[in-house]
Amino acid sequence: MSQSLTGAPGTYGRDQLTDEPQTVSGEDEIKTVLTALNDTDCRTILEELGDSEPYLSAAELSERCGVPLSTTYRKLELLEEADLLEEKLRIRQSGRHASEYDQRVDDVTISVDDGGIALELS
Repeated sequence: MSQSLTGAPGTYGRDQLTDEPQTVSGEDEIKTVLTALNDTDCRTILEELGDSEPYLSAAELSERCGVPLSTTYRKLELLEEADLLEEKLRIRQSGRHASEYDQRVDDVTISVDDGGIALELS
């Protein structure tokens, strides 16, 4: 029997989670978010995280989403690069720690104006 604890979220230089909407305005950052949202497997993972209890491992997501584990890891990396996921470490007494993931955003709003495209994540 293993116990699990949840460690601090992996921030990788990102802003702390807030309830305030965050605007994404850089061309590269917008492209990264739109690329992730355009991917069917990424959307499936986000939907599963939104519909289930928080913090699922890659293996749990792979099984629930019907996506091969190797593909799940690639999609999780893409979603993390887009800052759409939060990652925490599940610490086990056995020493076999695992990353767990949850949605970082509920809504993505795309705005088009004279200045170009802007995304708002909330």
